[in-house]
Amino acid sequence: MNNPDILITGATGKTGRRIHERLAAKGILARPGSRQSAIPFDWYDATTWPAALAGIRTAYLSFFPDLAVAGAPAIIQEFTDLAVASGVRKLVLLSGRGEAHAQRCEEIVLSSGVQATVLQASWFAQNFSEGHFHEGVLNGVIAVPAGQVREPFLDIDDLAEVAEHVLLEDGHAGKIYELTGPELLSFDQVAKQMSEVSGLEVHYSSITFAQNYSMLEGIAGKEFASLITELCREVLDGRNESLGQGVEQVLHRQPRSFAEYCRRAAVSGAWSMVQS
Repeated sequence: MNNPDILITGATGKTGRRIHERLAAKGILARPGSRQSAIPFDWYDATTWPAALAGIRTAYLSFFPDLAVAGAPAIIQEFTDLAVASGVRKLVLLSGRGEAHAQRCEEIVLSSGVQATVLQASWFAQNFSEGHFHEGVLNGVIAVPAGQVREPFLDIDDLAEVAEHVLLEDGHAGKIYELTGPELLSFDQVAKQMSEVSGLEVHYSSITFAQNYSMLEGIAGKEFASLITELCREVLDGRNESLGQGVEQVLHRQPRSFAEYCRRAAVSGAWSMVQS
């Protein structure tokens, strides 16, 4: 118990935190990998990697800020090489659907020579209660350059459960699990479902990419605004208007619906106008 052999990178993020909690609930001690951890880990500081990897046999890779950034493949290649040389024998990579840089990172991990699995996720439902859409929901407007493109929003709790199985079980090597929700929804439909349970009147505003950049720049700066705007430009063109079977393949059940996520988020107080 004092010498964990599982590393969870992004351990304070939306996915890593949930996975770490699920393992802990089973009495499995995993090493959290974040800049604030007892053994610090930073994707952009390779000097933190050797200590984080010491004694590790299995690693969950959640790259920050996103595999879509131009430098991600080089960092993933360097980290993967070190991980394998350090004795890691299983790698589980969180990836995104339809992203060119993400696909290159998938190839790197899958060709690493050890057991490797890719969790290829659609947009997270929790972006509306924990991510950068949260404030927009509270203000009643979801502004996205998406037109009427539909997305199969994924409940992160499903992803965390899939990741737990893949990290602990054999039989997943070489697999790419496409993780989505059970239905395709436009942002109009998403806004309507949130309105029905949140007590708020939420509307969708289809904006231009230039408007999206300007809005995000004022909130989080040029780098974040550029990343998110280009990601939207890349993946919100209809290429992901399909359902994946990854949740069913691993968990042998249907993924949670967006409506179910909305009910849980509302009960949790995530959309209360008075935030704790």
